[in-house]
Amino acid sequence: MKVELRGLELHGYHGVLPEERERGQRFLVDVRFEPADSQASTSDDIAAAVDYRDAVAVVGEVFDGRAFHLLEALATSLAEALLERLPLAWVEVTVRKPDVALERPVEHAAVTVERYAATASE
Repeated sequence: MKVELRGLELHGYHGVLPEERERGQRFLVDVRFEPADSQASTSDDIAAAVDYRDAVAVVGEVFDGRAFHLLEALATSLAEALLERLPLAWVEVTVRKPDVALERPVEHAAVTVERYAATASE
């Protein structure tokens, strides 16, 4: 079972250019994850599920916690924090910068990071 939160919109001061870090800009974050336990699918009980609100809160804390220069570092920090704080077996985070200023227009710049929880045998 995979859970998906797509298009979480955040305003942040991440980027390499001084103006990105001063004015800030819009970012879109997609999170996909597999809960470590699938009991929620049969119990229909929120206590057995990974609450979406918790995932959004973790993303917000990391996103607002410091300014990142690179999307790669931001996406990695988000994925690792989600794995550390929530009972997940797997997580994938995509960070998109839809208003990126480049010489030629692009829809967005994005980085996707995938991480797996450590197993007992590791």
